[in-house]
Amino acid sequence: MSDRRIEFVPHPWHGLSPGPKTPDVVDAFIEIIPTDTVKYEVDKESGYIRVDRPQKYSSHSPTLYGFIPRTYCGDKIAKFCMEKTGKQEVIGDGDPLDICVFASTPITHGSIIIPCKPIGGFRMIDKNEADDKIVAIMVDDPVYGKIEDIQECPEALINTLRHYFLTYKVMPEEEDQVVEITDTYGVVEAKQIISTSLEDYRDKFFPN
Repeated sequence: MSDRRIEFVPHPWHGLSPGPKTPDVVDAFIEIIPTDTVKYEVDKESGYIRVDRPQKYSSHSPTLYGFIPRTYCGDKIAKFCMEKTGKQEVIGDGDPLDICVFASTPITHGSIIIPCKPIGGFRMIDKNEADDKIVAIMVDDPVYGKIEDIQECPEALINTLRHYFLTYKVMPEEEDQVVEITDTYGVVEAKQIISTSLEDYRDKFFPN
């Protein structure tokens, strides 16, 4: 039997690092690109990319979309959301922290790691679950690279991204909106959210 070492690709949620400069710069694992007509997401058991569902109607993500490795939206993220909104009985959505990355350079496929700089985020609640969306800029991007806070972004970009999240689950036959964005926050709070989700991850997977 060969003693040759067998190498395995690490699980993108648990095996990758969020990066040594987190939360100032994070490594985002990208699942979806703007041209995708199918919603992909990492299979939590295997780490492979799974087809979640076709993108219904005309909704397409306007940015690169994925998550920050070794983060989790649990009790502390839920508490943070309730403190900020005054809402009650909010829970974490049980997924890694989502991140949307603006990049002017064409990127043609997902399942990649992108170093990016958080600049803000959306406080989103989906059926009473805290589901924050961090907004970030690809590091050294030639167009967006100097942006430090979401307030510096062109308003049209942020409005397009907000509209996507407010409508991507709405079916024409439905009247009730299931997703709510209570507010848009800046870079300081985005970094707090990232740090809190790292704590939630440790509490979930490495409890004392």
